[in-house]
Amino acid sequence: MKQRQFFGTDGIRGKVGAGKMTPELALKLGWAAGRVLSRNGTKKVIIGKDTRISGYLFESALEAGLSAAGLNVLLLGPMPTPAVAYLTRTFRAEAGVVISASHNPYYDNGIKFFSTDGSKLDDVIELEIEAELEKPLICVESHLLGKARRIEDAAGRYIEYCKGNFPADQTLAGLKIVVDCAHGATYHIAPSVFSELGAEVIAIGDKPNGININHEVGATSMGKICETVIAEGADLGIALDGDGDRIMMVNRKGEVIDGDQILYILAADAQKRGQLKGGVVGTLMSNLGLDLALQALDIPFARSNVGDRYVMEMLKKNDWRIGGENSGHILDLDHGTTGDGIIAGILVLAAMRRQNATLEQLVEPMKMLPQVLVNVRFEGNDNPLESELVKTAQVKVEQALGARGRVLLRKSGTEPLIRVMVEGDDHDLVLAHANRIADAVKLAC
Repeated sequence: MKQRQFFGTDGIRGKVGAGKMTPELALKLGWAAGRVLSRNGTKKVIIGKDTRISGYLFESALEAGLSAAGLNVLLLGPMPTPAVAYLTRTFRAEAGVVISASHNPYYDNGIKFFSTDGSKLDDVIELEIEAELEKPLICVESHLLGKARRIEDAAGRYIEYCKGNFPADQTLAGLKIVVDCAHGATYHIAPSVFSELGAEVIAIGDKPNGININHEVGATSMGKICETVIAEGADLGIALDGDGDRIMMVNRKGEVIDGDQILYILAADAQKRGQLKGGVVGTLMSNLGLDLALQALDIPFARSNVGDRYVMEMLKKNDWRIGGENSGHILDLDHGTTGDGIIAGILVLAAMRRQNATLEQLVEPMKMLPQVLVNVRFEGNDNPLESELVKTAQVKVEQALGARGRVLLRKSGTEPLIRVMVEGDDHDLVLAHANRIADAVKLAC
């Protein structure tokens, strides 16, 4: 297959006004995507965005490009990524477009596409779009131009969809929940979902101004929500990222519950109800504690490469339903086609209600193993991981750790870094092992 020039593993992303993320490219991309997607079907595309100030710019450029290709545009305004996937399905659109850089700072932005069934576009279609990008932009005849209109009730539609994933015979009455919206796309949705289900909601990170998205709030910056849960005497906290496809949680003690622990809760609860289909997919970065806890329940576990795209591929290959990343991308294919932070939170709360248990009690059987990550910068074209010195160091550490430990060495996909990850029972020993391998990598550079 031809190498993609623009699309990465999660669409196109970068600093606004530089590289790929320019208004010129957005205009051409809208036109190119429209050319590919307008060959048959409804000839309409949905566009949603997060709360970055640059969203207005890219929304307008994409709208113009799609119209020039003859597609009608349905504008959602600020809307979580999984909401765009859901509404793409319900409106029977040719595709959904999300303008977001997820957990990145406000000065970055990105563009990604969903197919008509709410899943990410196939590589083949992305390559077809890239082929169109190489052609001159030719506008359709005036009478064939696409129109644009806003969907005024988009938020309400998605709120009702989210609530529909909670048991109809249960409520959240009596629970006090802190909800951190990261000043992002869920600011006008997540607090309503949980309060309408009966919880007392304390919302933070719910006042976006265009440049504060993900800034010291949200799933990638847990300090604020941990402090708020303790200060408010809340039962738990739910932290989402800028586009709402990640979740991290906090128990009443102010302790973080990450994506691996959420996967354990969902899998264990599904097994109790006789609803677990197959096993669970994690990633190369998933904590060994998840693997061991699932083994204790006789639940199969498999690891994919890092990235929710690869988790999805392995879920489909194995015909399993539950998977995700320790960073908080959680997939439950019985409840959606993409990672959805709000839905994942609802499913955890449903497990709490069904089992009459606290968040701490649900996660207690899973013991997180100490994990140390050391980054080593390298220059040049040589791959230090191919060095015999590094390979020998890795083997020795793996032998010392045995079945209760794990080593992962990988090159960063975005920086000139070698990432050295070591897990085991004893933190100090794990740290020493990680530094030992890192020293070998430095010598091999």
